[in-house]
Amino acid sequence: MKQHRLAAAVALVGLVLAGCDAQTSEVELKTPAQKASYGIGLNMGKSLSQEGLDDLDSKAVALGIEDAIGKKEQKLKDEELSEAFAFLQKRAEERMAKLNEESAAAGKKFLEENGKKEGVVTTESGLQYEVIKKTDGAQPKATDVVTVHYEGKLTDGSVFDSSIERGSPIDLPVSGVIPGWVEGLQLMHVGEKYKLYIPSELAYGAQSPSPAIPANSVLVFDLELLAIKDPAASAE
Repeated sequence: MKQHRLAAAVALVGLVLAGCDAQTSEVELKTPAQKASYGIGLNMGKSLSQEGLDDLDSKAVALGIEDAIGKKEQKLKDEELSEAFAFLQKRAEERMAKLNEESAAAGKKFLEENGKKEGVVTTESGLQYEVIKKTDGAQPKATDVVTVHYEGKLTDGSVFDSSIERGSPIDLPVSGVIPGWVEGLQLMHVGEKYKLYIPSELAYGAQSPSPAIPANSVLVFDLELLAIKDPAASAE
């Protein structure tokens, strides 16, 4: 997290706070400007919380905005502000590192226990899978495009993406997805349903592709291979 990103986030939250009457506990949310202001504050508050900055002093934020808008002399020197931003940045990074370590340890424990369950197969790469529905259909190659239905969850059961929920299967290149899918799809036959348990290193690793998928997450997919696309038809 860069200092200018932190400063910008704080400024936006402060702008919303400064626009409110400090003596009024109830803020009207009737006009488009009021609603947009609330939306900005809500989104930035969520973002700051995810960055580990949920203990900012909202009154101090509002005071800074008020001084800037009123062209008043700032109450802290630039050096003091830089030190404060650096402190928050370091603290947020330390918190995130701790969370990542905890997530990695939890994922490892989950896979160790899951691998002992009847019907769960663990491959050499560490991918785990369970055959839910077996068929004798064709198997895709890495160069194929396939049609699939899927639902992705974290190990706690929370759904982060689902073509099943949308009611619309998707076409995708076998070699164009996360490594756990690349391997898993090539194990499947058309018409089969698998449950994939994908270690973080075969998914997104230490990166978080979205707030719904924390870093170092083990991903669980219900996956159905519906078809292998005809290359000639795909080229048309």
